Amino acid sequence: MTKTRCTDQVILDLWHPLAALAEVRAGVVADTVLLEERLSYAVDGKGNAAVWRDRADLAEGSPVDVATVAEKLPLKLAYGYIWTSLGNPPADLFPIPEFDEADRRKLNAATVGVNVSAPRAIENFLDMGHFPYVHTDILGAEPHTEVKEYDVEISVDRDEILATRCRFYQPMASTTSDGGADVDYIYRVPHPYCSVLYKSSPMDESRRDVIAVFLQPVDQEHVRAHMMLCILDEDNEDKVIKRFQQTIFGQDKPILENQFPKRLPLDPRAETPIRADKSAIAYRRWLSQKGVTYGVIPAAT
Repeated sequence: MTKTRCTDQVILDLWHPLAALAEVRAGVVADTVLLEERLSYAVDGKGNAAVWRDRADLAEGSPVDVATVAEKLPLKLAYGYIWTSLGNPPADLFPIPEFDEADRRKLNAATVGVNVSAPRAIENFLDMGHFPYVHTDILGAEPHTEVKEYDVEISVDRDEILATRCRFYQPMASTTSDGGADVDYIYRVPHPYCSVLYKSSPMDESRRDVIAVFLQPVDQEHVRAHMMLCILDEDNEDKVIKRFQQTIFGQDKPILENQFPKRLPLDPRAETPIRADKSAIAYRRWLSQKGVTYGVIPAAT
């Protein structure tokens, strides 16, 4: 077997996303990189797929019958994406029950390459404090800059981080918004490189829109960020919904790529946190407890 370049067993044993199913040509080999390993994958249009380590006889763009591929890697089709693992993954991926609700729009808003580590990208996703400055007049605006007190827990039973009671004033929270409002947020981190956001829906006060970022670690300082939308919107075309999220991510990308260091320091003394950073502090502690070493700078022992 090819020696895996990543030696972090915690990360090797995770499920990782490779591509949005809706964007993969049926019956044709596609290539990608995961944890510094060159991989290939294909779907057949009938709900079957395969992932394998790159090899010369199945070059990118060539036709393939996925049933005939030998030495396949673990595979899961979930939330509109192809997932695989380079280790021994759990039987199930983290749950997003809203994805099964028939009236929701389910889209890959974009898949974007970013020159940053996966943990840095997750930390940015959790940060409400940058909304007024980076996403001005969309997700935030001055003078509404305060991050109000919120709650964070590391759940041992569910093995995830949960931030609740998050509220932030937003001039335009989504494509269905018709004005500024205080928006309720819940953040979940159920996977070291994936985060799920629930935000109050302008369409239905009793339900929430779901926005997730699934990060594919290309190496320790590069990711492909897959943006999954599972939202309530009966009015807007797919391209309008996607463009809204692409605008937001386009504003985040240069901020992320200017982070230094690109890997996330886990030592609590490495970077000075403030009260608004409770989610990030919990996330770093959780990664340390798990023993994650890939994409981070571990705390000195």
